[in-house]
Order: sequence, then structure tokens, then C-alpha cells
Amino acid sequence: MRITTAPWTPGSGPSRAVALEVLINGPISRSDIARRLDLSAGSLTRLSTPLIESGLLVEVGERVDGRAGRPSVLLDIVSESRHFIGMKLTGDEVLGVATDLRANVLASASAPLSSRDPDAVVGSIAQVAVELCGKVSSVTALGVGIGGLVANHGVVRSAPFLAWTDVQLGAMLEAKIGLPTVIENDLTAFTEYEHWFGAGRGADRFAVITLGAGIGYGLVVGGNVVVNDDSGIGLVGHWPLDPFGPVCASGHRGCAQSVLTQSAIMHGVSTAIGRDVDYDEALDLAVAGEPAARRVADDAGRGLGKLIAAVGNLTVPELVIIGGEGVRLVQVAESAVRDGLAADRDPRAGEIVLVTTSGDNTEWCRGAAVIAIQAYVLGAHPGDRRS
Repeated sequence: MRITTAPWTPGSGPSRAVALEVLINGPISRSDIARRLDLSAGSLTRLSTPLIESGLLVEVGERVDGRAGRPSVLLDIVSESRHFIGMKLTGDEVLGVATDLRANVLASASAPLSSRDPDAVVGSIAQVAVELCGKVSSVTALGVGIGGLVANHGVVRSAPFLAWTDVQLGAMLEAKIGLPTVIENDLTAFTEYEHWFGAGRGADRFAVITLGAGIGYGLVVGGNVVVNDDSGIGLVGHWPLDPFGPVCASGHRGCAQSVLTQSAIMHGVSTAIGRDVDYDEALDLAVAGEPAARRVADDAGRGLGKLIAAVGNLTVPELVIIGGEGVRLVQVAESAVRDGLAADRDPRAGEIVLVTTSGDNTEWCRGAAVIAIQAYVLGAHPGDRRS
């Protein structure tokens, strides 16, 4: 495989700040860059010229803003100048994508896990990495998202779905593949993608809720993702939603984990109709009007509405992004979600803006690619710049 090790920008400090502004907010005019970074027009020209000459930035057209004078020339990043790999680990397989500098997917690949032994998993990740490297011209770095506690961007402290404790995954992968590697909690990575390139781009404060095998919650405040040593435990799964609901594995009655996960909905519908169904069939039955399935879906929908209301009441976000492989619940139980949300909101409060994502596993892989992109363009792992 071909690895790109060249620095991102020909300079550092102010040059990097200009390139970063264009990466996240481009196409963008020189005047807007100068205003955002408090630079003079002359300073911006001095900083941007080497970036254009190096092929990192490019002029992409003009914008007429109605004011007198010449139109503004827009600058954009040459996103194809660097490639990254992002991967998502599940209990059964490795999913991966190759992306450009803005986490746009260029190629995808996957491989089953023959074993959950760390060496075997590293082998499967390497297999996917080699396949993806063969589909793009070169690769700069690898990011891996995992559902669990991650320390120092490389050590998996705890991943119950793999039965892992204190696995040096980052170092193992770098030794095996030869790519700079960043390991991060998958929900944190997902939130970083939405923050830089997704629906939350440009928002000062927003929240993320993911539905699937577990319930995830991410928060951006002041333009930074909020994380600490407990990120990855899945604490929002213990949030109480229904005092009469089912009991989760930890003994909590009616918590988010017992009401909103795919397994909770599958179990509720399967028990009610007397046969096993998967998640999609459970929701299909609800759409078709099967009474028991409709009740389970609506109970879950109301619970989700209550969770969104709690997030809105406590953090006052500009928007709430809902994703994950279980996101179809929002559509199937839309009325119930709205009912649950309204029940726990002051009627004078403003409407919470909801954005739903596709729910495709590619979302998680793009998040993993973003943490690799961030580590590269910032010159540090993303967590190093947060408190």
C-alpha cells in the first residue's frame, strides 16, 4: 500500500488555521476567512498563496453579495489531495470506507470476524485496510470507531461486545498495517463527523442521539465535542423513560436501554405475537397496523420523544441529530415521538429542530475517518484539544 506522510500544509500556525477554515467552511470567500480569523487582506494573501501553490487550496469561482465592488473569489480545499480510512467494529465484522479530506466516501469494504481475539480482529482490520488502499491512490491515516471505553486514542479499556479489556489496539494496528492510527469511541467519532461535515457544521451547540444495539448521546457546546473519561460507557442508556416499562440488564425499569434499543423493540413485538421477528419486520408490522407491534413502536416512540425533551431542556441545543441503525423508529412512530416530546416540554418553549440521518453503517465509518482527519490536520489527536 502507498502511504502519504507529507505534512498537510507547507506552513504551520496561521497557515494551518487558514487551511482549516477552508476545509470546514469552504467554499468560502477571502473576506469571510479574514473576518473569521481576524486577518488583514494582505496577511491572508500571504498565507493563502503557498497553500494554493502547493495544490491544497483552489479558487473555485466568485460570489456576488450585492455590495459595490468586485465579486468575492471563493477558496476551497482540494479534498482529493489526501485519503483516509475509517472503520467500524461490530461483534461480527469490520466495516470500512476510504474517504477524501471531507470524509466523502470513495470506496467501501468489509470482512467477517472469525474470532474476537485481538490478534484475529487486527488481522481482519488489516485485510479491509489493504483492500481499501488498493482502491485509492494513497492513504494518510486510519481511524477506528469502537463501542466502548477508549483511552489515549489507542487503548481499548473496555469493549463488552468483544469481551476486551485493556487492548492496545492502536499500537497493534500501526505495527501490522504501518498507517498512523487513531482509536476512538464510535459515538464520539460519529459526533465529530456531524460537527465538522454533517448537519451540525457551523452550529455552536447541538446534540446527537443514536439508536441501535445501544443508545448513544453526544453533545457539542461552544464548537467542541464534550467528552470525559466516562465517554463510551453509554450512560444515557440508563435515563428513565417509563416507570412501568421493561427492566434492563442492569435492573433499571423503563430506562432508555430497555425501551429504545433494537433488541428491546424486537423482544417486545416477538413476545406479543408469539414468534421471533427482526427489527425491520417489527417495524413493518407496526406500519401495517398489527396492534401489538403498533403499541410497542409507539411506546418506544414516546420514550424517544421524552429523551429528546430531556436533552432539549437540559442543554438547549440548536438542533438534535438522530442517527444509528435503529433510526427508522423516528419515521414509523413519528406521532408518538412528537407526543412524548410535547409532554415533557413547556408549551412556551421553542420547537426543537430534529434532523435524522440515513442510519447506514457508513455513517459510523465516516466518523472514524474524521477522527483520523482531525489528528492529521490539527497535528494532534482530537481529544488533546478538549478538556
